[in-house]
Amino acid sequence: MQNSRSSLAALTLGAIGVVYGDIGTSVLYAVKEVFGGHHVPFTIPNVYGILSIFFWTLTVIVSLKYVVLVLRADNNGEGGLIAMLALASQAVKGKPRLRRVLLGVGIFGTSLFYGDGVITPAISVLSAVEGLEVVSPRFKDWVIPLTLVVLLMLFFVQKRGTGGIGRFFGPIMLVWFMTIAVLGVSHILQHPEILKALNPYYALGFMWTQPGTAFIILGAVVLCVTGAEALYADLGHFGKKPIRLAWFSSVMPALTLNYFGQGALLLANPEAVKNPFYMMAPDWALLPLVVLATMATVIASQALITGAFSVTKQVVQLGYLPRLNVQHTSVRDTGQIYVPAVNWGLFVAIVVAVVMFRSSSALASAYGIAVTLDMLITTTLTFFVIRYGWNYPLALCIAATGVFFLVDFAFFASNLLKLFEGGWFPLLIGGCIFTLMTTWKRGRYILNEKLKTDAIDLPSFLESVFAAPPLRVPGTAVFLTAEPGAVPNAMLHNLKHNKVLHEHNLFVTVRNHEVPWIGLNRRAEIESLGHDCWQVILHYGFKNDPDVPRALEQIRNRGCELEPMTTSYFLSRDNVVPSIGGGMASWREKLFAQMHHNASAAADFLNLPNNSVVELGSKVEI
Repeated sequence: MQNSRSSLAALTLGAIGVVYGDIGTSVLYAVKEVFGGHHVPFTIPNVYGILSIFFWTLTVIVSLKYVVLVLRADNNGEGGLIAMLALASQAVKGKPRLRRVLLGVGIFGTSLFYGDGVITPAISVLSAVEGLEVVSPRFKDWVIPLTLVVLLMLFFVQKRGTGGIGRFFGPIMLVWFMTIAVLGVSHILQHPEILKALNPYYALGFMWTQPGTAFIILGAVVLCVTGAEALYADLGHFGKKPIRLAWFSSVMPALTLNYFGQGALLLANPEAVKNPFYMMAPDWALLPLVVLATMATVIASQALITGAFSVTKQVVQLGYLPRLNVQHTSVRDTGQIYVPAVNWGLFVAIVVAVVMFRSSSALASAYGIAVTLDMLITTTLTFFVIRYGWNYPLALCIAATGVFFLVDFAFFASNLLKLFEGGWFPLLIGGCIFTLMTTWKRGRYILNEKLKTDAIDLPSFLESVFAAPPLRVPGTAVFLTAEPGAVPNAMLHNLKHNKVLHEHNLFVTVRNHEVPWIGLNRRAEIESLGHDCWQVILHYGFKNDPDVPRALEQIRNRGCELEPMTTSYFLSRDNVVPSIGGGMASWREKLFAQMHHNASAAADFLNLPNNSVVELGSKVEI
């Protein structure tokens, strides 16, 4: 009992550090953007109304939608848009047309995640460093350079892994939430009447009397729920109970107290609108608060960067991106990975965002469209999961998701007003990623169809070969092939050039499935083809790490003996050549060919021993 309590406490502390870093730092800029950026008049009813909208936005979107409903939709214990997409596609697998549409919508939502991954670190770190301007106006020219230095250090340490510093995330963020709560209480005590804004009457009254203004400010109010998707995405790391406990016991109370404290400050001093968060603090605490805020925003950014690595790995294994160089940064925790291409791609895009927009207020205009569209997609996929996966009555499904859909749509529609002010930037990033994903998926389909057309039936081929067998040499040959039952090009080349056949031959196909994990007990299927030849199919989930040698160890007692020292792995390296009149536009075929050429080595992706790999190339026109 004691161990389970200490484990729950540790997981809850971890959730505070990793899951809630993003939403926890939104207090830096959310209120400032609503009052300062949208010129809402400083009347007492307006302050009450907007604070009430803040509180009920947190309650409806985070507490009810994500914490209560969406966290229930776990995919074998895993969460996130990819896990939700897999659940939804499996739920409607009997409806192929609908399934294709949902897959397209889900992959587009995943692409938008990268747009969020650029804007969030940029606005978080920049808003924290902007506190220096409150300390002294002389520091204004240092804000951009210091922000870029902090970001460079953050991305530079990624290759070393986060295991060492990760243990400090929870305690630092706990100090952060305690600090923002104390700051809020100190001002609420001076104007306790501000707590009346907890009543939804004030939110509804503001929207009723000023519907146009209310609709416009939703684009800034959404800043208070930045990072809400992380609740679901980190489900597999922490579990439902710690995430829920962290939210209701620490995070939401601290956020509410701070937002209401900022409201109380504005009632007393409307001039504080230029940076209400930092102006809550006494002069002696300003510099320490800037340091603590910078640490908190770095932690919030770290969680998003780690999420980008994880999502990329999952998307690669689902077949929507080419193989990338994935480095494991921890021996014990397989979830800790580093993807150099994603790391430095994000860094370059973030630097562009910081230099181009130059302030957190300008970045706030770019923020929102991608996030609210992702929220809308999550709600849509949730409907199909509970309707077709859980078989709940239609009326209940509409009631459960309909309100959230309308709320998400209202926020999305409001953010569309910021499209030309900067909202185009994350959409452009998401659109580019979506183009890459769909091009790769379509190109792989065309390539596989071409290979199938030209393929030779494996059982028939083996019968003809063994009618007059070539010289057989000791050892085992493992031929990696995309489709079971087809003769690998590598085998044809080996027979043509070396004129030998190994004593044992395995034809191995690796299949990735739309589930997070597949256990070792379901990893390998084996079928004897005679003449000491076997067809092997290896199954992996999108969160499993492919490891062919380890998986093949399981078939030792099923008629096939493998000795690592005498086993060779034969791979076909296809050189894709675009042709006129193919299955895609010419530019997409060229893009696919370039992506195929730049894909990381299959041997590394499948964890094959480098000194036992033989690659044989061939040209394929698409």
